[in-house]
Amino acid sequence: MRELPRQLTADELAPLFSGRTRLVDELAARDDPLAVAEEVALALPDEDRFAALAAHPRIGERSAEQHGGDAVVLAELARLNEEYERRFGFAFVVFVAGRPREELLPVLRERLGRSREQELETGLRELCAIARNRWEQPRREQQGWTRTT
Repeated sequence: MRELPRQLTADELAPLFSGRTRLVDELAARDDPLAVAEEVALALPDEDRFAALAAHPRIGERSAEQHGGDAVVLAELARLNEEYERRFGFAFVVFVAGRPREELLPVLRERLGRSREQELETGLRELCAIARNRWEQPRREQQGWTRTT
């Protein structure tokens, strides 16, 4: 893993996690916040874990707004997102990593078959991976690395 910052403020962390939540506030009080993000996220009370996931935009929303996209794929993502939220009571979060939206459909379908606790843990781990990538991506680009997400 690339070197992560020793300290970040809540204002610096909030965009990495798609909003200011208790997770962000807890991380701002820690050294190496991105390195300990998963541990902190998983230790939060359920209410705060749900809030951290709820801050993240739905899969397909930004893509549809910014780039259009295959209407059939976007409609299926919307339908599966709704089913996921009904089943688990929180938002589906996945580290997209540059994958086309149609590749997310089987991931979402597979994750619908898991337990609520498995999904809560997976969603939080994915959220933390997204945040680390959001921190590292501009630094990779500054150094001339190719985009990997």
